[in-house]
Amino acid sequence: MAIGDKYRTGQRSPANAYYKWVEYTDGTKTPKPTNEEMKINLEIDERFPPINSCDKGAIWEMTSYG
Repeated sequence: MAIGDKYRTGQRSPANAYYKWVEYTDGTKTPKPTNEEMKINLEIDERFPPINSCDKGAIWEMTSYG
């Protein structure tokens, strides 16, 4: 679990950390998530969420430890 590691909707967070949206699990990047959905803060063992505004699974990238 290093800065830059990527995770998918449904996986569990390996650390208390901040993550940013990279793309959808289907490989697309449209429509863009809302500004509020672009960055998340998860605690260890919390599940990575989907992007609710378009009901799609997401790929998340760890940006820093929280």
